[in-house]
Amino acid sequence: MKAQYAILRFAKYKGPEIGHIESHNERTKEKYASNPDVDTSRSHFNFHLVTPQRKYRAEAEKQIAEAGCRTRSDSVRVVEALVTASPEFFKGKKKSEVKAYFQEALDFIREHQDPKNIISAVVHMDEKTPHMHLCFVPLTEDKRLSAKEIVGNKKKLTQWQDRFWEHMVKKYPDLERGESASETGRDHIPPRVFKEMTRLTKQKTKLEELLSGVNAFNAKGKAAEIGAFLDKYIPAVEQMHTTLKKYNTAFTVTTAENKKLKKKTEQLEQSLDKATQESTLKKLADAKLHRDYEDAVAVLDRIPKEVLAAYTHRTEKERETAYGR
Repeated sequence: MKAQYAILRFAKYKGPEIGHIESHNERTKEKYASNPDVDTSRSHFNFHLVTPQRKYRAEAEKQIAEAGCRTRSDSVRVVEALVTASPEFFKGKKKSEVKAYFQEALDFIREHQDPKNIISAVVHMDEKTPHMHLCFVPLTEDKRLSAKEIVGNKKKLTQWQDRFWEHMVKKYPDLERGESASETGRDHIPPRVFKEMTRLTKQKTKLEELLSGVNAFNAKGKAAEIGAFLDKYIPAVEQMHTTLKKYNTAFTVTTAENKKLKKKTEQLEQSLDKATQESTLKKLADAKLHRDYEDAVAVLDRIPKEVLAAYTHRTEKERETAYGR
């Protein structure tokens, strides 16, 4: 199962370029030479969640004037939020389900930006991956024009990413945060990884069953069956190793800490607030995931040397045949 990311990006626009993004977003041009991904035969599937009342620049200037803001030539008048998800997320989804995703994203932005400031929110279905262009005038609550304060620096953008993912994952639990854990240092492990570990644990149980029936007399006969199973099992273990390495910040829980966590869990109802409960239970779940992985690796050490020798010999022979072609 491939990772599915919730994606939110921002861009700032000051002057004439506002007209260019409007032409793209509202599909007012007949051809899009600069973007060959646009399939105009599918443009009738595009839809608005917020329909613009006038031209983007005119609407922005109107709102800015009503707020009594002074502007300079380099003032950011329009901020565009691009909302989408990984292509895998949209596979097999009906238009109503796609619309529901973008409506949820719009609801999130409305929570953090005055809905009156939103000029347009249009979903494009005529490119490779469905996505929404949402444009708003960056007015603060106290009616100042400040894109810097709203979407601002790296810290502010990280907060937007965090809140966006936290909002969307409630309805779409398989979604991961838009940036990789290696870049952000986050320790969130998505549900997808736990599902993969469940499958690996089932495979481990099957391998244990195969190994339990092996003895000195039938080892050679069982080698082919176990070898065929290892062809799937070993890559699955390696894949899990790579995945857990990505989320290594989650595995700082020692055995001693584990005991403390279990003790805490017994006292949750009496003494801990909901946020602490969730944090503690999350750490326990992450620690169990790590233990399950270690168990999946440990079972490989229990393979009889006769079986392992036959498997190693077979794989080496296959490699030699492949190189000899």
